[in-house]
Amino acid sequence: MNKNNRNFKNQNYDKRYFRFLILLSSYLLIFLSSCTPSQERLYKETRDSMYTIVSITVSSSSPHKAKKAINEAFKELDKLENLLNYYCEKSEITAINKKAGIKPVRVSPETFDIISKAIFASENTKGAFDITMGPVIALWDFYNAVLPDEASIKEKLKLTGYTNIILNKEESTVFLKKKGIEINLGGIIKGYAADRATEVLKKHGIKSGIVAIAGDIKTFGASPDGQPWRIGIQNPRFNPPAPPLEKGGKEGFSDEIMAVVSLSDAAVSTSGDYVRFFIKDGKRYHHLLNPKTGYPAYESQSVTVIAEKAAYADAFATGIFILGPQKGLEVLKKLGFDGIIVDRDGKIFITEGIKDNIVFREP
Repeated sequence: MNKNNRNFKNQNYDKRYFRFLILLSSYLLIFLSSCTPSQERLYKETRDSMYTIVSITVSSSSPHKAKKAINEAFKELDKLENLLNYYCEKSEITAINKKAGIKPVRVSPETFDIISKAIFASENTKGAFDITMGPVIALWDFYNAVLPDEASIKEKLKLTGYTNIILNKEESTVFLKKKGIEINLGGIIKGYAADRATEVLKKHGIKSGIVAIAGDIKTFGASPDGQPWRIGIQNPRFNPPAPPLEKGGKEGFSDEIMAVVSLSDAAVSTSGDYVRFFIKDGKRYHHLLNPKTGYPAYESQSVTVIAEKAAYADAFATGIFILGPQKGLEVLKKLGFDGIIVDRDGKIFITEGIKDNIVFREP
């Protein structure tokens, strides 16, 4: 199967899991922020973009202004998709990968920026987050429940390692030391795109809103009633039904949601073992692979990271999932991020900074 076909299948597979979360999160946002009359109204548009589902909600007193800003934000996402898509033959990421072991490639500021942020995440998770894991990830077929053999994994692990990425800031170039090494930005691209889309919305006069790209959510400003945006955090052991979803219980909870967190000018991203997985011989095999072993990490069920930048929330959610709760909490504390970690036994850990802004669903 070529990588385009494999990607198309995985896109559809991902959408089944992300669609309900985005719909529910957006529903919670609108429900919880529309209780107070205001000149400002919420305008929302959902489209297929970045090879997933994207929902942009803005607060504005002008429908024309809101529509224009949202359209420009989606144009920015289209631009990033063309630059950063691993599966596009004309993207800058493909150009970098093709020249691996041969020569550096001059790239756009956006490509250089996102790779720099990815390396920062790698350095601060001791390599648990690594954008060079593409060759190993390609061995796993979660759509068809294919478990790769150990020999193949060991062989492909030789073609990984973020320290093989060489950046030259003055020349704006990216070079991969070894032939066969590849960059795949799947673990950071959605968060980065949410940051960029938010910047575009602000440039067009939008003072508050939310960008949700699959499970990566960026908030800015306050909701129309002046309160923070409220975001649902998924229960990692809930098996989502087909939409439509029904709200019930306190604080807008439903069975899918284990907590609601209040945010302003912050991003939230969750990595979990329930997104892409299959069960074989009673064991769960999921897509969050440990760069040291090439196999799934099993210390956590889900990790939610809250940070100012969605790119960091996205990348560190993955890295901390792989590190496990104790090391993960140390990373969060060191960098000043907040987080919610559900360990392999279902025990929940939260950082001090988020305790006053989160409400858990009553059992």
